Amino acid sequence: QVQLVDSGGGLVQPGGSLTLSCPVSGINVDTSTMGWYRQAPGKQRELVASITRLNKMDYADSVKGRFTISRDRAKDATYLQMNTLKPEDSATYYCHAFSFSGREYWGQGTQVTVSP
Repeated sequence: QVQLVDSGGGLVQPGGSLTLSCPVSGINVDTSTMGWYRQAPGKQRELVASITRLNKMDYADSVKGRFTISRDRAKDATYLQMNTLKPEDSATYYCHAFSFSGREYWGQGTQVTVSP
């Protein structure tokens, strides 16, 4: 059974930082494309960042220079370091995996709220 358990969200002031974590079981993060999506109320889910098995990283324009995606092969986990957070970054963030076998999996979501 594949499980993605995303965590690390919370309430933070503008300009602050958070690190989201997503340990994975049942698939190998080393051979999967890992990503983070977010969805704010009333908006569509959007891709925030992704990292392929060849370590190619992509970011949404709105987070470039502020967010960093990473992968820990030893821990089978992916992370999203978020700096200089803005109120518009508030959303539920979801860990996503696209496995080598072509299947996709989602975490349950973790809430990030950026507010004074």
